[in-house]
Amino acid sequence: MTKSLEKEFYRQPTLELAKALLGCLLTKETSEGTASGLIVETEAYMGPEDRAAHSFEGRRTKRTEIMFGEPGITYTYAMHTHCLFNVVSGEPGQPNAVLIRAVEPVSGQELMAERRPKAKTEIQWTNGPGKLTKALGITMADYGLPLDKTPLWISKGQEIAPERIATGPRIGIQNTGEAVHYPWRFWAAGNEFVSR
Repeated sequence: MTKSLEKEFYRQPTLELAKALLGCLLTKETSEGTASGLIVETEAYMGPEDRAAHSFEGRRTKRTEIMFGEPGITYTYAMHTHCLFNVVSGEPGQPNAVLIRAVEPVSGQELMAERRPKAKTEIQWTNGPGKLTKALGITMADYGLPLDKTPLWISKGQEIAPERIATGPRIGIQNTGEAVHYPWRFWAAGNEFVSR
């Protein structure tokens, strides 16, 4: 296992964390093998004051409960037929999260190809939040896992210089009022694995 990031890493403010996660290596170990990818796109969700967040207005449900706890924990949820992977952020009681939107494959490409048989190119294996979870083998069963140990962890990858980080509105959050326009999506400029 590549050395995971320290718990302290996740204690930075959510918008900073969403940028800091770019270039980090996300790895999932399964019975079929291990697959990993560099995080190249993220979205920040700012909890109670963010209409697009599951925890808007402090909404506390069985699904969102994990967001009220320690940062650096896995928050997975189902959307349509996809499992989406988030990193819990913010101090305990501040239910924030960072959605991982895209990764660039680093290892386990044979596994990714098997898991994403309809993808026409390697780029399509992981260039979206539902695609990358399928490719890496991240499932709803990973909900609540700490991200500093197997089977699911984040470690140092490649440094992405601040001037190479692009910013814009989040994707797929219509009907969220002014939150549609918040520039809380971050990506590695020019990376071909970014979702769009």
